[in-house]
Amino acid sequence: MPKKAKPTGKGKEEGSVPCKQLKVEAAGGPSLNFESPSDLFESLISPIKTETFFREFWEKKPLLIQRNDPAVATYYQSLFRLSDLKSLCSRGMYYGRDINVCRCVNGKKKVLNKDGKVHFLQLRKDFDQKRATIQFHQPQRFKIQEKLECYFGSLVGSNVYITPAGSQGLPPHYDDVEVFVLQLEGEKHWRLYHPTVPLAREYSVESEDRIGRPAHEFTLKPGDFLYFPRGTIHQADTPPGLAHSTHVTISTYQNNSWGDFLLDTISGLVFDTAKEDLEFRAGIPRQLLLQVDATAVATRLSAFLRTLADRLEGTKELLSADMKKDFVMNRLPPYCMGDRAELSTPGGPLPRLDSTVRLQFKDHTVLTVGPDQDQSDETQEKMVYIYHSLKNRRETHMMGNEDTESHGLRFPLSHLDALKQIWGHSAIPVKDLRLTTNEEKENLVLSLWTECLIQVL
Repeated sequence: MPKKAKPTGKGKEEGSVPCKQLKVEAAGGPSLNFESPSDLFESLISPIKTETFFREFWEKKPLLIQRNDPAVATYYQSLFRLSDLKSLCSRGMYYGRDINVCRCVNGKKKVLNKDGKVHFLQLRKDFDQKRATIQFHQPQRFKIQEKLECYFGSLVGSNVYITPAGSQGLPPHYDDVEVFVLQLEGEKHWRLYHPTVPLAREYSVESEDRIGRPAHEFTLKPGDFLYFPRGTIHQADTPPGLAHSTHVTISTYQNNSWGDFLLDTISGLVFDTAKEDLEFRAGIPRQLLLQVDATAVATRLSAFLRTLADRLEGTKELLSADMKKDFVMNRLPPYCMGDRAELSTPGGPLPRLDSTVRLQFKDHTVLTVGPDQDQSDETQEKMVYIYHSLKNRRETHMMGNEDTESHGLRFPLSHLDALKQIWGHSAIPVKDLRLTTNEEKENLVLSLWTECLIQVL
């Protein structure tokens, strides 16, 4: 186990990086509220207000909330316990895909996975005798993830970490995701360090001799909450002489930066501009690819970028088709208490011209414009695409499944205004849709109804 830094005192800070620590006594501790995505997030960070969180902490500095509330501790523990693993193993889980067994040895991660299917007795043996941490990937039964994906508009992952007393699972490292930690069982001793790469775009292990002394050091107890931005170097261990620790890490905003958005947007923008601007279609100079000095080229490219910026200022089209599609293809379906068939079989009356309709599952649907994928490059026209997650498989969420497919519809670009009406109103009469014929209006709402995307009021 890495050498521990000297304790800085309970909740006290060291260094210049600010860290908000809040202690909430039992009388003020809330339970999680699943009424809506915003209600859930507000209850996660209570008593901090969401406006305060995004203004002062998000992507800036850690937030520690120590609630000292038995009620919240009990609620968190209901999310997952060590005892839950036995029943989960009986359903069929595999090393690497579902579970990792690891331990931090001399500052390095040592993976103790076996091959194939996970057996609970072997898992418990590694936990008790080898003092190994059990890392359980993507516990999809957490309703938390689905709600937070609606709230952030980004994929949300989760891992459960179960670590024996006197042990550490992972060496100091930083992640490429925003991290939220809920302490479920036992206690976990955390150390956070100044980032070497703020808002990092990739995961990296850092050596003890490079990271210096902790900027923050504290112990999480059941019911406590911790947030830190991507790039924050951290390590955590279970104190000796106590029970094992169980916590769940919730993560989001991987590859969700302005840089990613720009990369996703720029290719389509260049393609469209080249159709209309002769300069973009002109050939590059002879032997340009063989040249070493790029000064002249950079000047020309700068002019092209200014043209693209001017074009972008005036566009009203829905951009970032690939990021939107990737998000909705890989995210969780709506949480449904009843039969899953409810999300794939339309119910209620068919929509007619005299009907009033309402969009449902808006948080699980994206609307975007892109080239017609059924035509060649020479004749490609724009189409409106609607993708949704209603038929996604919960059990394969963020598991690297290559069989992921998109579900949705496509319409001519002439339907865009009518679709924006449906997306922008709580309810709208079908006859008021901005389409040329009544037949087009009825066909549009019937297509959406068949995909369970609208409801007839």
